[in-house]
Amino acid sequence: MADRDDVCVLLPTYNEAETIESVVTGFREAGFETVLVVDGGSADDTREIAERAGARVVQQSGTGKGQAIREAVRRWVDQPYVLMADGDETYRSEEADRMLDPLLYGDAEHVIGDRFANMLPGAMTRLNMVGNRFINRAFAVIHGRDLGDILSGYRAFTTDSFERMSLTADGFGIETEMAVECVKHNIRTDVVPITYEPRPDESDTNLHPLRDGATIILTLYQMAKTNNPLFYFGSVGLGSIGMGAVLAAYVAYDWVVNSISHEVIAMVGGVAILLGLQLLMFGVLSDMIVAVNREQTRQLEDIARKLTDDDRSDRRSRATETEATVTSGESED
Repeated sequence: MADRDDVCVLLPTYNEAETIESVVTGFREAGFETVLVVDGGSADDTREIAERAGARVVQQSGTGKGQAIREAVRRWVDQPYVLMADGDETYRSEEADRMLDPLLYGDAEHVIGDRFANMLPGAMTRLNMVGNRFINRAFAVIHGRDLGDILSGYRAFTTDSFERMSLTADGFGIETEMAVECVKHNIRTDVVPITYEPRPDESDTNLHPLRDGATIILTLYQMAKTNNPLFYFGSVGLGSIGMGAVLAAYVAYDWVVNSISHEVIAMVGGVAILLGLQLLMFGVLSDMIVAVNREQTRQLEDIARKLTDDDRSDRRSRATETEATVTSGESED
């Protein structure tokens, strides 16, 4: 079993001077030697305070939480496991073991901390609560799996599973992308209960509920194109059919009741219905292709994992045989 030396605590930050010291100190006191703070160009003393608290501090080349996480894992993280949290004191370092155990015992490759399991009063506004519930429900419907709290910033994952993801979001949409990619690539994902605390009064949030919420919902819908094309194209197709049906009903009513014909509107309605039917057919075909591709990808990943495990076993056997030979030679001498 791996230990804390194999874990990198990753903290993406932006203007977290009021809270970053206690966050870094908390993880350090919990036994994590490697605490990596990736700063997005803070205008306050976040970097200096984090460094004094014992963290390794780097500055990301771009902007946004998503860009910081991608760059950190691919450039600065050397450990096989990553524990990701925010620098605003909303997550507890004492619950790190709960997050890491599924990884360290080999039961999961990606762990999400469910904030709704123990959300303290004042930790989330009513607007944010409603938005989070809606997004989680939409994710379950669109992508066919309930992961509890896909927007949680408290996560643990293996670097191998992270490399299998195709992530492009720069901002807060990164959590949504990671959840979708877990489903898409069949990454073993576990959800564990955590405590979500209110952000300290002196610390300002970087989240803009309406703007970031709209971005997350758009990301969720766009990613359905490759993960659930039947929903993506089918929803547009049904909308087109519905609009065409309304136009056709209006034309039929006006022609029967008032003897007025609307050739142009009738043509538009007919085109909308035909377009909708074509989109539905395209969605069905795309869904079949995605299902076949997903199964082939899973089989290839299983083969690659087996070959890797066999190679490791061979290396261990050769090392054991060499050690035994050396020991035998020393005994004879």
